Amino acid sequence: MVAGLANFAASKGADAARLLVGAGIDGALLDDPDNRVSASAYAALMRAAQRACADPGLALHYGEAVDMSDVSIVGLIMNASENMGEAFLQLNRFGRLALETENASADPRFALIERDGSLWLVDNRIDPNAFPEITETAFARLTCGPRNFLARPHVLEVHVTHPAPSYRADYDRVFSAPVKFDAEWNALRLAPNLPAWPISHARRYVFGVLLDRAEDLLQQLDSSKSFTNQIETLLLPLLHTGEVSANAVAAKLGFSRQTLFRRLRAEETSYENVLDALRHRMAELYLRSGKASVNETAYLVGFSDPASFSRAFKRWTGKTPSEVRGRGRS
Repeated sequence: MVAGLANFAASKGADAARLLVGAGIDGALLDDPDNRVSASAYAALMRAAQRACADPGLALHYGEAVDMSDVSIVGLIMNASENMGEAFLQLNRFGRLALETENASADPRFALIERDGSLWLVDNRIDPNAFPEITETAFARLTCGPRNFLARPHVLEVHVTHPAPSYRADYDRVFSAPVKFDAEWNALRLAPNLPAWPISHARRYVFGVLLDRAEDLLQQLDSSKSFTNQIETLLLPLLHTGEVSANAVAAKLGFSRQTLFRRLRAEETSYENVLDALRHRMAELYLRSGKASVNETAYLVGFSDPASFSRAFKRWTGKTPSEVRGRGRS
């Protein structure tokens, strides 16, 4: 995904090596497509590429032009699936191999649901407007890629939660379907019987080989996660509720409070430090995106009192929330 974005920006005239350095990404990492970089570094690369290419819609155009099978084993598996229903199943199963966002939901990212007689593919990513480029790239790929082997339109309507951008006309061209901005969800309305539509883009033997490799990669990814990472994954969807006590998290893990503390001590940290660092990281993400106000950010990271949030943010960064938000918007 990272190499694909850098190469796409280069095709538009940008200096890929300079973009990678600016985003804090070691270019040597891209020699192995199974290496990983942080989601924040990917976001920094996207923003730098948008500026270098003078194209605020670069994420949408990247998803339109570069098929998922060109940048990830997930796309290869989807194209080798028997039908579109199986392809969506594999997308949920292995999607983390391509992109695992810092504010991802603990639930499957995508869901196929029926509403009012229509079939929708819903993206359940938490706080998608903090980085809507992920939505743009994903929806463009899910629309444009299957056009190569489907005989008729499969995406009938597009809903996105972010406002209409300056390149609004490109949405009409890319999706060739009605687009609703400022919607209640990020979702694609699909042809009613799309899951049964055949793909047969590759032989089933290839599908089995790819599946085995993806399972190995998924096991490696899960085994590489520290206990601290597991705690953060549990905390993310709970931050805004305020229900983030050590007892509550330990209960979700099936541990005692003492076991939770002991395992974190083994990683030379504490529950309070993990929670504090997560709130700090997410607060900066929300504020720099310019999509959430200071009061909204305070709520999203679990502060009922904006003044307490401001004091904590000043302790974390040496700046006020308003200063950081203003800089992010500019």
